[in-house]
Amino acid sequence: MAGMDRRTALGTIATAPVLAACAVAETSTAPVPASEDEALAERDVVRTIETLGAPPWKTVDPFLFCVHHDDAYPAGNERLGPAASLAGRDIGQDFAGKDGWRMYHGDVVPGFPAHPHRGFETVTVVRRGLVDHSDSLGATARYGRGDVQWLTAGKGIQHSEMMPLVNQETPNPLELFQIWLNLPRADKMAEPQFVMMWGDTIPKRVVRDAAGRETELTVVAGRYEDLTPPAPPPNSWASRAEADVAIWTLKMAPGARFTLPAAKPGTNRTLYFFKGSQLRIGPRVVPGKRLVEVRADQAALLENGSDEAEILVLQGKPIGETVAQYGPFVMNSQTEIRQAFMDYQRTRFGGWPWGSQGPVHAREEGRFAKHPDGRLERAT
Repeated sequence: MAGMDRRTALGTIATAPVLAACAVAETSTAPVPASEDEALAERDVVRTIETLGAPPWKTVDPFLFCVHHDDAYPAGNERLGPAASLAGRDIGQDFAGKDGWRMYHGDVVPGFPAHPHRGFETVTVVRRGLVDHSDSLGATARYGRGDVQWLTAGKGIQHSEMMPLVNQETPNPLELFQIWLNLPRADKMAEPQFVMMWGDTIPKRVVRDAAGRETELTVVAGRYEDLTPPAPPPNSWASRAEADVAIWTLKMAPGARFTLPAAKPGTNRTLYFFKGSQLRIGPRVVPGKRLVEVRADQAALLENGSDEAEILVLQGKPIGETVAQYGPFVMNSQTEIRQAFMDYQRTRFGGWPWGSQGPVHAREEGRFAKHPDGRLERAT
């Protein structure tokens, strides 16, 4: 079921009979030469334009899934849940967005209690708010406010992703992207592993166009000029230079121009224009809330409209293998999917060492990561 979304995927776990802060911004002021700028303005690199719609958003190989969570949570209570009535919500399956926020699969704290994965990676980019991670290998973490967790599920892991509302006197807004990146056949049964990319290690750059209008670029994966982000886990498709994987976000001031550099031939590139009223891509005018697939092997001139715009860029060489997916398992054949269910039923991918299906850390705990080998790291 390759089209299954995250809500259905995690709901499958509960119902299937076999399963019980910010980097210092660098600034570039060198404008694109006028003649080149004019040529790019006439170059049509757009392949398709679609309405973006509600998440999850459509993705292209090597990506499997992309969701944008944006919740205006109220102040928190003593249990790190919302200090508000939960009446009228479908607790355990709350995706409706009542009052501007969701409990998702949580019943006290919003989030996604323990669930398994096999055969792919999750990249969680937390722009605002916090996420508490726990997993079946005994690792745990709290991250957010610009941090990224890159998790290779590989041969199998259970984890929970809870969203603690630590502020009791003020609102607790949360915004994140979760992106699923496929693994090639050779690495689907790799050992599970995650890396933390703390916000101050993720490179940013403010690029000014010829008129001085700014575009802020954040580089989670892939290089931009001399900006190189922290390395992904070693078995990631993104760890291969030839895979040309990039995960970037752009924040464009009104009227700003920015040129996406050409990628390698054969690379797929998708722009998620999720905030803003209008964007010109070469000669094409694109309304807000659109998904745009563009030719990646040619530079693309972006010109923003009259409102601030934000764009998520996902690119990569396709893996080009058959995808068999059922809920949280992504393999190359239905036989491998059945094996994943049997393995999970037998081993629980290492069990669940935590006293709760959705554990959270103390309110006063800072951002940290404790790895399965006991190694502890903290955000600066």
